[in-house]
Amino acid sequence: MRERMKLTVVSVFASIAMQAQNVDYSVVYVPEEAGTEMAKITTESDYVCMPNVKRSRTGVNWFSNRILGVSADGVQLAYLSVRNNTTNIFLKELGRQGSSVQRTNRQAVIDFSYSPDGKYICFSEARGQVNQIFQTDARNGYVCRQITSGAMDYSPVYSTDMKQIFFTRLEAKNTSVWSYSVSNNFLSTFTSGMNPCPIKDEEAYLCVRTNGEGNTEIWKVSYKTGVEECIVSDPNRSFTSPQLSPDGQWLLFVGSSKIESGNIVYWNTDLYVCHPDGTAMAQLTYHAADDLSPVWSKDGHQIYFISQRGDANGIANVWRMNFNY
Repeated sequence: MRERMKLTVVSVFASIAMQAQNVDYSVVYVPEEAGTEMAKITTESDYVCMPNVKRSRTGVNWFSNRILGVSADGVQLAYLSVRNNTTNIFLKELGRQGSSVQRTNRQAVIDFSYSPDGKYICFSEARGQVNQIFQTDARNGYVCRQITSGAMDYSPVYSTDMKQIFFTRLEAKNTSVWSYSVSNNFLSTFTSGMNPCPIKDEEAYLCVRTNGEGNTEIWKVSYKTGVEECIVSDPNRSFTSPQLSPDGQWLLFVGSSKIESGNIVYWNTDLYVCHPDGTAMAQLTYHAADDLSPVWSKDGHQIYFISQRGDANGIANVWRMNFNY
């Protein structure tokens, strides 16, 4: 999602009618993905939310917030699902077939993330003209603790030491990264950006910023020294949703790509990786379906993501692919 896109429940999750036309969604993988094992984790009855994607002749915008998560023990997958006119977090056990368990009982959850120890989930919820951040137990009950109020806040994520919750705040069409101190409830603002991703063992995070050409880039920001570095950028493409691998050796993210066939130009969203310094960049997926919201498995050998691939009607599901690098 670009920084200037307004967050509403209607806009962030797409219906089937809003999907791209003339795409053969029934294909599970394309030749460029040969050798990559793809497995569908959810079913149509799980009602997985599909992040909104808006295309034009010159590019593509998409909702980039975290709407997938893997529990600390790697046993459960958390995802957003629309049921009974509400959007909530549901959990599915990865090692067995069966129905999902509802984890929140709210009206309009926007995004979420697990705490590093797996005990909590923080999430944002749309309420009228504001988005507010809450924390809840990851395993029991529906009781929630409110973290922020009265603003447009989203993309909450715990620092690796769990002393802070980073999040994005939208103000006057600009986004900035903030933090909430767990110990004293103090709010701090850092710098411009969205999609914060804390870096283990560093007082720094990755975030996404929009450049002068309107494309999004991935930056590294040290909130100790103030040093800011652009890690991933391209004059013709956008990149969002940074996720560091468990061993810290790889950076996973979503990027735009252009598919051309004769006179047809089709902008798409695919998954990419690179090293944390931006080197060794590689495109992982090439399907004309939208591949979005990627997260790592706990051992870093697999990637979970949302896509309409493998379903003739273009219905979104969670997929798993192996990571061969």
